[in-house]
Amino acid sequence: MESIRGRGDRAEAGRSSMDDLWFFQVVASNETLTAASRELGCSLSVVSKRLTALERRLGARLVRRGPRRLALTSEGRRYAARTQTILDQIRELEDSLADRSAELRGTLVVESTIGLGRAHVAPLLGEFAADHPRLHAQLHTSELPLRPHRRAFDVAVHVGAPPDSSLRMRRLAANRRVPCAAPSYLAERGEPAGVEDLAGHNCIVLRENEGDFALWRFGDASGPRHVRVHGHLSSNDGDVVTDWALRGRGVIMRSEWHVAPYLDRGELVRVLPQVPTPAADIYALYGGDEHVPQRVSRFVDHLASGLPRRLAAPGGADVPR
Repeated sequence: MESIRGRGDRAEAGRSSMDDLWFFQVVASNETLTAASRELGCSLSVVSKRLTALERRLGARLVRRGPRRLALTSEGRRYAARTQTILDQIRELEDSLADRSAELRGTLVVESTIGLGRAHVAPLLGEFAADHPRLHAQLHTSELPLRPHRRAFDVAVHVGAPPDSSLRMRRLAANRRVPCAAPSYLAERGEPAGVEDLAGHNCIVLRENEGDFALWRFGDASGPRHVRVHGHLSSNDGDVVTDWALRGRGVIMRSEWHVAPYLDRGELVRVLPQVPTPAADIYALYGGDEHVPQRVSRFVDHLASGLPRRLAAPGGADVPR
Protein backbone atom coordinates (compact mmCIF):
# COMPACT_ATOMS: atom_id res chain seq x y z
CA MET A 1 0.00 0.00 0.00
CA GLU A 2 1.27 3.46 -0.85
CA SER A 3 2.45 5.38 2.18
CA ILE A 4 0.78 8.58 3.33
CA ARG A 5 4.10 10.33 2.76
CA GLY A 6 4.19 9.08 -0.83
CA ARG A 7 0.71 10.42 -1.53
CA GLY A 8 1.67 13.69 0.16
CA ASP A 9 4.80 14.04 -1.99
CA ARG A 10 2.75 13.51 -5.14
CA ALA A 11 0.19 16.09 -3.97
CA GLU A 12 2.97 18.57 -3.24
CA ALA A 13 4.43 17.99 -6.71
CA GLY A 14 0.99 18.63 -8.21
CA ARG A 15 0.65 21.91 -6.34
CA SER A 16 4.16 22.90 -7.47
CA SER A 17 3.28 22.15 -11.11
CA MET A 18 0.08 24.20 -10.88
CA ASP A 19 2.04 27.08 -9.35
CA ASP A 20 4.47 26.87 -12.28
CA LEU A 21 1.60 27.14 -14.75
CA TRP A 22 0.31 30.29 -13.09
CA PHE A 23 3.85 31.68 -12.73
CA PHE A 24 4.66 31.20 -16.41
CA GLN A 25 1.39 32.81 -17.52
CA VAL A 26 2.40 35.95 -15.66
CA VAL A 27 5.87 35.88 -17.26
CA ALA A 28 4.48 35.24 -20.75
CA SER A 29 1.95 38.08 -20.48
CA ASN A 30 4.58 40.74 -19.64
CA GLU A 31 7.12 42.41 -21.87
CA THR A 32 10.00 42.13 -19.38
CA LEU A 33 10.94 40.08 -16.33
CA THR A 34 10.97 43.33 -14.35
CA ALA A 35 7.29 43.89 -15.18
CA ALA A 36 6.53 40.26 -14.29
CA SER A 37 8.31 40.65 -10.94
CA ARG A 38 6.16 43.69 -10.13
CA GLU A 39 2.98 41.74 -10.88
CA LEU A 40 4.18 38.75 -8.87
CA GLY A 41 5.24 40.95 -5.95
CA CYS A 42 8.79 39.61 -5.70
CA SER A 43 12.28 40.58 -6.75
CA LEU A 44 13.68 40.29 -10.27
CA SER A 45 16.31 37.79 -9.10
CA VAL A 46 13.62 35.52 -7.62
CA VAL A 47 11.66 35.54 -10.90
CA SER A 48 14.79 34.89 -12.95
CA LYS A 49 15.86 31.96 -10.72
CA ARG A 50 12.38 30.44 -10.76
CA LEU A 51 12.16 30.72 -14.54
CA THR A 52 15.56 29.04 -14.87
CA ALA A 53 14.44 26.25 -12.55
CA LEU A 54 11.24 25.75 -14.57
CA GLU A 55 13.21 25.55 -17.84
CA ARG A 56 15.59 23.06 -16.23
CA ARG A 57 12.69 20.92 -15.00
CA LEU A 58 11.06 20.91 -18.44
CA GLY A 59 14.34 20.47 -20.29
CA ALA A 60 13.45 23.27 -22.70
CA ARG A 61 14.24 26.96 -23.09
CA LEU A 62 11.00 28.93 -22.82
CA VAL A 63 12.16 32.54 -22.95
CA ARG A 64 14.89 34.54 -24.68
CA ARG A 65 15.93 37.33 -22.33
CA GLY A 66 16.70 40.48 -24.36
CA PRO A 67 18.03 43.83 -23.09
CA ARG A 68 14.66 45.55 -23.60
CA ARG A 69 12.04 42.80 -23.66
CA LEU A 70 11.70 39.08 -23.41
CA ALA A 71 10.60 36.87 -26.29
CA LEU A 72 9.01 33.47 -26.05
CA THR A 73 10.70 30.60 -27.88
CA SER A 74 8.55 28.25 -29.95
CA GLU A 75 8.48 25.91 -26.93
CA GLY A 76 7.56 28.86 -24.71
CA ARG A 77 4.67 29.87 -26.98
CA ARG A 78 3.36 26.30 -26.98
CA TYR A 79 3.72 25.99 -23.21
CA ALA A 80 1.99 29.37 -22.65
CA ALA A 81 -0.93 28.46 -24.93
CA ARG A 82 -1.52 25.07 -23.28
CA THR A 83 -1.02 26.59 -19.84
CA GLN A 84 -3.69 29.20 -20.52
CA THR A 85 -6.07 26.48 -21.69
CA ILE A 86 -5.49 24.39 -18.56
CA LEU A 87 -5.93 27.33 -16.19
CA ASP A 88 -9.09 28.42 -18.02
CA GLN A 89 -10.52 24.91 -17.76
CA ILE A 90 -9.81 24.74 -14.03
CA ARG A 91 -11.48 28.09 -13.43
CA GLU A 92 -14.43 27.10 -15.58
CA LEU A 93 -14.79 23.80 -13.69
CA GLU A 94 -14.81 25.59 -10.35
CA ASP A 95 -17.30 28.13 -11.67
CA SER A 96 -19.60 25.40 -13.04
CA LEU A 97 -19.67 23.67 -9.64
CA ALA A 98 -20.56 26.86 -7.81
CA ASP A 99 -24.14 27.58 -6.79
CA ARG A 100 -25.59 29.79 -9.53
CA SER A 101 -27.46 31.81 -6.91
CA ALA A 102 -24.35 32.34 -4.79
CA GLU A 103 -22.07 35.35 -4.85
CA LEU A 104 -19.48 35.54 -7.59
CA ARG A 105 -16.01 34.56 -6.47
CA GLY A 106 -12.58 33.89 -7.84
CA THR A 107 -10.41 36.28 -9.86
CA LEU A 108 -11.55 38.54 -12.71
CA VAL A 109 -8.71 39.99 -14.79
CA VAL A 110 -9.66 42.91 -17.03
CA GLU A 111 -7.39 44.58 -19.59
CA SER A 112 -7.83 47.98 -21.23
CA THR A 113 -5.93 50.85 -22.78
CA ILE A 114 -4.85 53.46 -20.24
CA GLY A 115 -7.21 56.28 -21.24
CA LEU A 116 -10.42 54.27 -21.50
CA GLY A 117 -9.35 52.15 -18.53
CA ARG A 118 -8.90 55.12 -16.22
CA ALA A 119 -11.92 57.09 -17.37
CA HIS A 120 -14.59 54.39 -17.61
CA VAL A 121 -13.49 50.76 -17.19
CA ALA A 122 -12.02 51.34 -13.72
CA PRO A 123 -15.20 52.94 -12.28
CA LEU A 124 -17.37 50.19 -13.80
CA LEU A 125 -15.09 47.46 -12.47
CA GLY A 126 -15.14 49.16 -9.07
CA GLU A 127 -18.95 49.12 -9.10
CA PHE A 128 -18.99 45.46 -10.06
CA ALA A 129 -16.48 44.50 -7.35
CA ALA A 130 -18.52 46.40 -4.74
CA ASP A 131 -21.58 44.34 -5.69
CA HIS A 132 -19.57 41.10 -5.45
CA PRO A 133 -17.23 41.41 -2.45
CA ARG A 134 -15.97 37.80 -2.72
CA LEU A 135 -14.65 38.51 -6.22
CA HIS A 136 -11.02 39.56 -6.62
CA ALA A 137 -10.92 42.06 -9.51
CA GLN A 138 -7.75 43.16 -11.30
CA LEU A 139 -7.43 45.90 -13.94
CA HIS A 140 -4.37 45.96 -16.18
CA THR A 141 -3.93 49.09 -18.32
CA SER A 142 -1.37 49.40 -21.07
CA GLU A 143 -0.27 51.74 -23.84
CA LEU A 144 0.52 48.67 -25.95
CA PRO A 145 -1.97 47.13 -28.39
CA LEU A 146 -3.85 44.03 -27.35
CA ARG A 147 -1.88 40.80 -27.90
CA PRO A 148 -4.42 37.95 -27.95
CA HIS A 149 -1.70 35.31 -28.36
CA ARG A 150 -0.41 36.38 -24.94
CA ARG A 151 -3.88 36.37 -23.42
CA ALA A 152 -3.68 36.74 -19.65
CA PHE A 153 -7.09 38.36 -19.21
CA ASP A 154 -10.67 37.31 -18.69
CA VAL A 155 -12.11 40.38 -20.42
CA ALA A 156 -10.34 42.94 -22.62
CA VAL A 157 -11.95 46.24 -23.55
CA HIS A 158 -10.76 47.10 -27.03
CA VAL A 159 -11.27 50.15 -29.24
CA GLY A 160 -11.56 49.39 -32.95
CA ALA A 161 -11.90 46.22 -34.98
CA PRO A 162 -11.02 43.21 -32.78
CA PRO A 163 -7.72 41.63 -33.85
CA ASP A 164 -8.51 37.97 -33.22
CA SER A 165 -11.64 36.16 -34.38
CA SER A 166 -10.97 33.21 -32.05
CA LEU A 167 -12.17 35.34 -29.15
CA ARG A 168 -15.80 36.04 -28.39
CA MET A 169 -16.69 39.69 -28.78
CA ARG A 170 -19.55 41.94 -27.77
CA ARG A 171 -20.02 45.48 -28.99
CA LEU A 172 -20.29 47.76 -25.99
CA ALA A 173 -20.64 51.23 -27.53
CA ALA A 174 -20.45 53.08 -30.82
CA ASN A 175 -17.35 55.18 -31.39
CA ARG A 176 -15.43 56.95 -34.15
CA ARG A 177 -12.07 58.64 -34.35
CA VAL A 178 -12.55 62.29 -35.29
CA PRO A 179 -10.15 65.14 -36.13
CA CYS A 180 -10.39 68.22 -33.94
CA ALA A 181 -8.43 71.28 -32.83
CA ALA A 182 -8.66 74.21 -30.44
CA PRO A 183 -10.45 77.38 -31.66
CA SER A 184 -7.22 79.32 -31.12
CA TYR A 185 -5.30 77.06 -33.53
CA LEU A 186 -8.00 77.28 -36.21
CA ALA A 187 -8.18 81.07 -35.84
CA GLU A 188 -4.46 81.28 -36.53
CA ARG A 189 -4.06 78.60 -39.22
CA GLY A 190 -7.53 78.44 -40.74
CA GLU A 191 -9.82 75.45 -41.06
CA PRO A 192 -8.97 72.76 -43.64
CA ALA A 193 -11.55 72.61 -46.42
CA GLY A 194 -10.82 69.00 -47.40
CA VAL A 195 -8.96 65.94 -46.24
CA GLU A 196 -5.96 66.78 -48.42
CA ASP A 197 -5.54 70.12 -46.62
CA LEU A 198 -4.52 68.30 -43.44
CA ALA A 199 -1.14 67.62 -45.04
CA GLY A 200 -0.38 71.33 -44.65
CA HIS A 201 -1.39 71.52 -40.99
CA ASN A 202 0.52 70.77 -37.82
CA CYS A 203 -1.00 67.41 -36.91
CA ILE A 204 -0.23 65.91 -33.53
CA VAL A 205 0.32 62.18 -33.90
CA LEU A 206 -0.70 59.59 -31.33
CA ARG A 207 1.64 56.59 -31.52
CA GLU A 208 -0.88 54.16 -30.07
CA ASN A 209 -0.28 51.00 -32.07
CA GLU A 210 2.18 49.19 -34.28
CA GLY A 211 0.56 50.34 -37.53
CA ASP A 212 1.10 53.46 -39.60
CA PHE A 213 0.04 56.05 -37.05
CA ALA A 214 0.75 59.01 -39.37
CA LEU A 215 -1.84 57.78 -41.90
CA TRP A 216 -5.23 59.24 -40.95
CA ARG A 217 -8.23 57.44 -42.41
CA PHE A 218 -11.55 58.88 -43.55
CA GLY A 219 -14.64 57.64 -45.38
CA ASP A 220 -16.14 54.21 -44.94
CA ALA A 221 -15.79 50.71 -46.38
CA SER A 222 -17.43 51.76 -49.65
CA GLY A 223 -15.26 54.85 -50.12
CA PRO A 224 -12.10 54.84 -47.95
CA ARG A 225 -9.78 57.84 -48.04
CA HIS A 226 -6.57 58.60 -46.24
CA VAL A 227 -3.95 61.30 -45.85
CA ARG A 228 -0.42 61.19 -44.47
CA VAL A 229 -0.08 63.89 -41.84
CA HIS A 230 2.95 65.72 -40.49
CA GLY A 231 3.74 67.70 -37.37
CA HIS A 232 6.44 68.37 -34.81
CA LEU A 233 4.66 66.77 -31.82
CA SER A 234 3.86 63.11 -31.16
CA SER A 235 3.35 60.93 -28.11
CA ASN A 236 2.16 57.46 -27.09
CA ASP A 237 0.02 59.05 -24.33
CA GLY A 238 -3.49 60.05 -25.41
CA ASP A 239 -3.92 62.52 -22.56
CA VAL A 240 -0.70 64.31 -23.51
CA VAL A 241 -1.80 64.57 -27.15
CA THR A 242 -5.20 65.94 -26.15
CA ASP A 243 -3.64 68.49 -23.79
CA TRP A 244 -1.42 69.77 -26.59
CA ALA A 245 -4.47 70.21 -28.81
CA LEU A 246 -6.33 72.08 -26.05
CA ARG A 247 -3.36 74.46 -25.86
CA GLY A 248 -3.64 75.21 -29.56
CA ARG A 249 -0.61 73.22 -30.70
CA GLY A 250 -2.28 71.46 -33.63
CA VAL A 251 -4.91 69.03 -34.97
CA ILE A 252 -5.49 65.63 -33.38
CA MET A 253 -7.38 62.49 -34.43
CA ARG A 254 -8.96 61.00 -31.30
CA SER A 255 -11.83 58.76 -30.29
CA GLU A 256 -15.18 60.46 -29.86
CA TRP A 257 -15.55 58.94 -26.40
CA HIS A 258 -12.42 60.82 -25.35
CA VAL A 259 -12.95 64.26 -26.92
CA ALA A 260 -16.76 64.54 -26.63
CA PRO A 261 -16.63 66.53 -23.36
CA TYR A 262 -14.21 69.05 -24.89
CA LEU A 263 -16.33 69.35 -28.04
CA ASP A 264 -19.45 69.90 -25.91
CA ARG A 265 -17.75 72.73 -24.01
CA GLY A 266 -16.26 74.30 -27.14
CA GLU A 267 -12.70 73.76 -25.97
CA LEU A 268 -12.13 71.72 -29.14
CA VAL A 269 -13.85 72.04 -32.51
CA ARG A 270 -14.55 69.19 -34.92
CA VAL A 271 -12.47 69.57 -38.10
CA LEU A 272 -13.99 68.46 -41.42
CA PRO A 273 -17.34 67.57 -39.82
CA GLN A 274 -18.83 66.88 -43.24
CA VAL A 275 -16.35 64.06 -43.92
CA PRO A 276 -17.21 60.66 -42.33
CA THR A 277 -14.61 58.68 -40.44
CA PRO A 278 -14.43 54.89 -40.06
CA ALA A 279 -16.06 53.27 -37.04
CA ALA A 280 -13.84 52.45 -34.08
CA ASP A 281 -16.47 50.86 -31.85
CA ILE A 282 -15.67 49.63 -28.36
CA TYR A 283 -15.78 45.87 -27.81
CA ALA A 284 -15.46 43.42 -24.96
CA LEU A 285 -13.27 40.45 -25.89
CA TYR A 286 -13.26 37.27 -23.84
CA GLY A 287 -12.61 33.53 -24.08
CA GLY A 288 -13.87 31.63 -27.08
CA ASP A 289 -14.51 28.37 -25.23
CA GLU A 290 -18.03 26.98 -25.01
CA HIS A 291 -18.41 27.68 -21.29
CA VAL A 292 -18.11 31.32 -20.17
CA PRO A 293 -17.72 31.74 -16.41
CA GLN A 294 -20.45 33.67 -14.66
CA ARG A 295 -18.04 36.32 -13.42
CA VAL A 296 -17.07 37.03 -17.04
CA SER A 297 -20.54 37.02 -18.62
CA ARG A 298 -22.03 39.15 -15.86
CA PHE A 299 -19.20 41.67 -15.99
CA VAL A 300 -19.60 41.95 -19.76
CA ASP A 301 -23.31 42.60 -19.15
CA HIS A 302 -22.32 45.29 -16.65
CA LEU A 303 -20.01 46.91 -19.20
CA ALA A 304 -22.67 46.79 -21.92
CA SER A 305 -25.14 48.52 -19.61
CA GLY A 306 -22.82 51.00 -17.92
CA LEU A 307 -20.42 52.16 -20.63
CA PRO A 308 -23.01 53.72 -23.00
CA ARG A 309 -24.63 55.37 -19.97
CA ARG A 310 -21.32 56.93 -18.93
CA LEU A 311 -20.39 58.02 -22.46
CA ALA A 312 -23.79 59.69 -22.94
CA ALA A 313 -23.53 61.63 -19.67
CA PRO A 314 -22.91 65.41 -20.08
CA GLY A 315 -19.18 66.07 -19.96
CA GLY A 316 -18.43 62.38 -19.53
CA ALA A 317 -19.18 62.71 -15.83
CA ASP A 318 -20.14 59.91 -13.50
CA VAL A 319 -23.85 59.21 -13.43
CA PRO A 320 -25.91 57.42 -10.81
CA ARG A 321 -26.40 53.71 -11.34
